[in-house]
Amino acid sequence: MIGHNVSALDHPKVLEHLFHPRKDYLAQPQHGIEYFIKVEVGIEIGARFFLSDPLNPHILFFHGRDEIVSDYNEVGNMYNRYDISLLAVDYRGYGRSTGKPTATSLLSDAHIILKEVYNWLQKKGRTGPFIVMGRELGSASALEVASSHQDKISGLILESAFARTIPWLNRIGVPTDELKISEADGFANFGKIKVIGKPTLIIHGPHDDIIPLRDADILLCNCGARSKELALAFGAGHNDIILRTGEAYFQTISRFAMKLKRQKKEPRKRWFH
Repeated sequence: MIGHNVSALDHPKVLEHLFHPRKDYLAQPQHGIEYFIKVEVGIEIGARFFLSDPLNPHILFFHGRDEIVSDYNEVGNMYNRYDISLLAVDYRGYGRSTGKPTATSLLSDAHIILKEVYNWLQKKGRTGPFIVMGRELGSASALEVASSHQDKISGLILESAFARTIPWLNRIGVPTDELKISEADGFANFGKIKVIGKPTLIIHGPHDDIIPLRDADILLCNCGARSKELALAFGAGHNDIILRTGEAYFQTISRFAMKLKRQKKEPRKRWFH
């Protein structure tokens, strides 16, 4: 169940640009756990969990429109080196998932995915901080669930995220004027982030020509969290943040995640009058 109607984005001329699904034919890596989440009758979303210690932070990761979970096999290893579990999920039609992606299912599936992963962590005794992260297209999924399930998450990370939908759709080739699609029909990222009260980290490349840096500024300014920060990936554009920054990328995320871990361990102060 989603609160914002994005059905206007389910037009075929939008979907052909919004989603670039491809299948995963690689063998399952030894260090990743395959997991499937049923989102509808006959439709499952593929996920891969790269696990660290149960008390360490867990990141539920929604990737970009041109990516699939297996693209993050080595990245998952890097997160584990920094004592973080990466829980990467695909979209319909991506990787080993079934079905066909739509804008509507992108958001509705995200709710099911979050609840399923959260419950799995609880059953496994994985009590470390639970962080939601979205990159590019995945920022829509991340903000959708982060704004709706703040009782379940510890923090939010956005990477190369868009603030307004229409400018981004225009840059990736969607004829929004022809289709008479307005910002009101979009994902409302900059509106949803206003209600976020959890610590938020925004990562962006200054040379991003698909989603300009001003989108990160808009998200930062609109974010309702008291603890929020923007990390600039110097020298990076849209798809090369990890390549350009290397260890600094994981160090930045680790500092953010471990701060949440320390906060979770510290008892709440009680004030007496």
